[in-house]
Formats: sequence, C-alpha cells, structure tokens
Amino acid sequence: MSKIKQKHIHNKYLRQKKKFPHVWCPGCSNGIVMGAIMRAVGELEWRRTNTTMVSGIGCSSRMPVYVDFNTLHSLHGRAIAYATGIKMYKPKMDVMVVTGDGDATAIGGNHFIHAARRNINLTVILINNNIYGMTGGQYSPTTPTGDKATTTPYGNLDPTFDICELAMGAGATFVARTSAYHAVETQSFIKQGLEHKGFALIEVISACPVIYGKLNKKGDASKMMRQMKENIIPVKSFEALTENERENKLKRGIFRKEIKPEYTAVYDKLIDSLKPEDGEK
Repeated sequence: MSKIKQKHIHNKYLRQKKKFPHVWCPGCSNGIVMGAIMRAVGELEWRRTNTTMVSGIGCSSRMPVYVDFNTLHSLHGRAIAYATGIKMYKPKMDVMVVTGDGDATAIGGNHFIHAARRNINLTVILINNNIYGMTGGQYSPTTPTGDKATTTPYGNLDPTFDICELAMGAGATFVARTSAYHAVETQSFIKQGLEHKGFALIEVISACPVIYGKLNKKGDASKMMRQMKENIIPVKSFEALTENERENKLKRGIFRKEIKPEYTAVYDKLIDSLKPEDGEK
C-alpha cells in the first residue's frame, strides 16, 4: 500500500474532530494496533456505516473514541456480550471487538469462552500487555508467574493463561498470535480475522513500558519492542527449540483456521424452519 494511500486510510477512518494526541502513554503499543486495524479495514474496503467496533474498559478499550466507525464503548468485561447482541440483531454488520487481557479473560472470561463456543462471526482483537494498565497496574490473568504488579509487589503466584490455547479449547475457528513489533503481520492477521466467517481471535502482544515495564525492569519502550522481536518467534522456529530454549519465548502465527457453521446463519435457518408454509395459520 502506497504512503499516499496509507495517509488517505488514516484520514478516512480517524475521527478528525477528536482532540489529539490520544490518551495512551508514550511507548504504548495501542496506536500500532489501531493503525493496523484501519489499514486492514481499508484493504477490505469496508464501509464505515456497516462496520462496528465494540470495546469494554481498559487502555485498549479507548480505541473506539478515535475511529470513525459505528462504535460502542461498553462495560468492563462485557464487550463481547454487546457485540453478540449487535451481530444477532444485524448479522450482516461487520463487527469487531477490541479488548485487553484483563477485560477479556478475567471479568469477561465467560463471554469470551461462549462466543468462541458458539462460533459467532465476531473478530476479537485482544491486546495483551500482561497487566491492568488503566486502573492502576493490578496483575491480570496473563501476568507471567513471578512478575510484579501493584497488587503482587512480591511477584505473581498464579499460573498464566495462554489466551490462544484457551480460545481453541473453547472452539474458536480462527486463532492467531503476533506482536506489536510485527506490525505488518498484525495487519495481515487482523485482515484475515475480519474476513473469516466465524469467531476469530487475534492476540497482539503489546508493550506497557510505563507500568508493567517499569515494575519489572523491562526497560523503555524501544527495549521492550526489541524483546518482542527476539522472543516472540514463528511457530516453526519455536518448535525447533529445546524445552530449555523455549523459556521466556512465545510462538506466533496462525494456529487454527477452519470453517464450521456460523451461529447467526444457523439461527436464521432455525427461524426459517419455524415459519408457517403458505396456507397455514
């Protein structure tokens, strides 16, 4: 995509009257993901009037404030529930959810699981920064064991969720992971998720240098980005490593892509089957 076209995409999909700069901290990865979403939507040539972005509460959930789609900034952990309602009422609407690791897998965990189980046609873009950033730096379900947060000053005791494994176990039909460092790949995965007819999860590992990075001595934003480059590696490269070499590393790629009956389509068939035939009361 040319630089001119990229500029056009951002002018088209950003709310031009919204006061900038945005609320995100210096070095936060949310802006990278927002740019990837807008470029993916632009490549698909989706109409703004038929595109909806839903979010819950958290740093990443401020994104609907800035994009010029139909947008809904909902309650903590309830973004997928709201998005499900939109999709059931308007199944032809293109609906995406932008959420965080705490918003989606803690208070919103059941909604996440059951939307995946139903295979409803939603694209969930889950920005995972390993902490609750906006609400004070509490540990989240993805905070690595042993890492610090404001609520675990001596280190997190809990085992962490593997969000992609959770999604696949629940029945999601498109599951991918990448990082904000791999911005072109992020755009590609988001585009494929948006095109997918079924529940799609794209987990994007992101940097939170101001809270998570500071508490765990990860360095500044540029150092955290280098860590993503070095430690979040393609599936084949990851599988070639020994168990010891895999420590502190994550695999990235598309882990599942399959076609199964989509929930709203199955629901419509049920409704049609219940309609009386001509001449019947």
